[in-house]
Amino acid sequence: MTTKATPEQVKRASELRQLLAAHNRQYYELDEPVIPDTEYDRLFQELVALERDVPELAVTDSPTRRVGGAVGSGFAEIVHGAPMLSLDNAFSDQDVIEFDRRVRERLGREAVVYSAEPKLDGVAISLSYEHGLLVRAATRGDGAVGEDVTHNVRTINSVPLKLRGRRIPERMEVRGEVYMPREGFLALNRRAEQSGDKLFANPRNAAAGSLRQLDPLVAARRPLEMFAYGTGLVTGGELPERHSETLRRLAEWGLPIYSGVAVLSGADACLQYYHELSARRHALPFDIDGVVYKVDDYSGQQVLGFVARAPRWAIAHKFPAEERLSRVEAIDFQVGRTGALTPVARLSPVFVGGATVSNATLHNFSDLHRKDVRVGDTVVVRRAGDVIPEIASVVLERRPAGTSEVAVPVTCPVCGSEVVQADGQVIVRCSGGLVCPAQRKQALCHFASRRAMDISGLGDQLIEQLVDSGLVRTADDLYGLDSARLSALERMGQRSAEKLIAAIARSRKTTLARFLYALGIPEVGDATSRLLASYFGTLEKLAAASEDQLQAIPDIGPVMSAGIAAFFRQRDNRTIIGKLREAGVSWDDLPVPDHSNQSLHGQSFVLTGTLAGMSRDEAKAKIESLGGKVSSSVSSRTTYLVCGEDPGSKLARAVSLGVQVLDEQALLALLR
Repeated sequence: MTTKATPEQVKRASELRQLLAAHNRQYYELDEPVIPDTEYDRLFQELVALERDVPELAVTDSPTRRVGGAVGSGFAEIVHGAPMLSLDNAFSDQDVIEFDRRVRERLGREAVVYSAEPKLDGVAISLSYEHGLLVRAATRGDGAVGEDVTHNVRTINSVPLKLRGRRIPERMEVRGEVYMPREGFLALNRRAEQSGDKLFANPRNAAAGSLRQLDPLVAARRPLEMFAYGTGLVTGGELPERHSETLRRLAEWGLPIYSGVAVLSGADACLQYYHELSARRHALPFDIDGVVYKVDDYSGQQVLGFVARAPRWAIAHKFPAEERLSRVEAIDFQVGRTGALTPVARLSPVFVGGATVSNATLHNFSDLHRKDVRVGDTVVVRRAGDVIPEIASVVLERRPAGTSEVAVPVTCPVCGSEVVQADGQVIVRCSGGLVCPAQRKQALCHFASRRAMDISGLGDQLIEQLVDSGLVRTADDLYGLDSARLSALERMGQRSAEKLIAAIARSRKTTLARFLYALGIPEVGDATSRLLASYFGTLEKLAAASEDQLQAIPDIGPVMSAGIAAFFRQRDNRTIIGKLREAGVSWDDLPVPDHSNQSLHGQSFVLTGTLAGMSRDEAKAKIESLGGKVSSSVSSRTTYLVCGEDPGSKLARAVSLGVQVLDEQALLALLR
């Protein structure tokens, strides 16, 4: 086993973390995956192997230790009583045999009984019942905190609002999967096509998009269904001692359960169930992408426990991708809502994985050039995980003469802005984030979000209307709106319009850090915005900074510095910023600190409780200006826990790990 990471391993681990984090956001937050499950699984397993072989690469915020994505800004947060974890994957019969061997060895048994059921391709949901009544419903979110989608889940006919029967626990989390049957999905897309609306790529995207609507009337018109597959936290009552018996109990209480759940002994029986279900998967009325095996008895599950993001007592056995041959007719470039350019192959139509495919993603330009896909090539098309078709490989012996490699565009095919690709990075991005029509709605949603300009009442649906009606093209147009034009919009009365105008007016007075975050500069998140604001003090100094000057800041690397510099080079971006300042957006410039003092470089801080002399944001900014890092969770790598009044569970965690605890006065002394 490798004990010291090579520079190549460090670089590859960083690339994989960035890629997986970006794809997690596309999948969980935007409901727009850009790579198939098999490609994500390949990248994920590569990072798992790197971290296993070189433990120093296993950082605490690695995607291998996290579940899902962040909570969307348009939804309230719900803390799960018990974490909603992901499952490890098996891709072959041998993987399942190895899983069974590990389980038997850890339990000291000759044979283990499993519960087996289809792995639905939908959206994980947690339903909270109190005294038999549905009180809350939340998405998986990041596994610990989910989005409150109660208003939409109440519209799903198969979800009981009140449980029936006896022995119902006082409080119970029911875990399940919200999905859209194929027939309902096809009907939904037919209606969208007739009305000229955007078509959904697949039932999973349709289900996720429906569940995350802010208007429950929209969700109510969508053909959503739900299957329960287990429970989370249960209090004030008891469940049976086996998972399969719990499912039967849930069914007695009125919850929908898949009728084909099987109780099986040993790996051979599990594999037989898998292959039988695989043979008839397309005959099912809903999409599945594999089978889930769970140790049936809860006592065994408790002994086996968990790893970082998944239980040791369960595994998802994924179906293999399906493949066919086709011809590449053209290669176009799509610009996503975050500015990423994705090459898309236009294919001769081919029937694969139960559907006719005429387009296939090439994921990114690194993938395009690695596979060397060219116009005119005969290619292997794979419909992986019933999600997005991809080109698996090129049949080189069929390549016609005169083909040429596809070049990366110099300018955005939508708005003409400069295209940016940092050295060693795979993502190619349009730098015109404030003006590019392809990014317009997403940029405005981000601009108005709570941590940015915090414009209360300006949500996704209203932004859709404002852009589609032509009232708003770029962020500065928001400050020219009036209540008369707003009240003419659908579902927007005079009072609502006046409240929104007042919220827009309040947002004019902000901070430099919030404004930088609102601009949506590539790679620049909330923490980096605060770091840049505290380092430069003024927008003008930041905008004039070179890439070398930016890289001199702790934790600002070449990828981020290239994105920041390219953003401020764009004339259109500078124009929009100027119009925002003319519209009255302002902040108090910060005193520029002495950058020669980086006394906290390499030290990690966590804040808990309420500080008397400063806000948590102010404390973060001061720590970061001296080169320190501020994290949200305590780990063995934390240098200091800063403890204010009414600290939370982080204090006990820090004490158990031997992390040094500072009060506010000790922090001030350290900052001085």
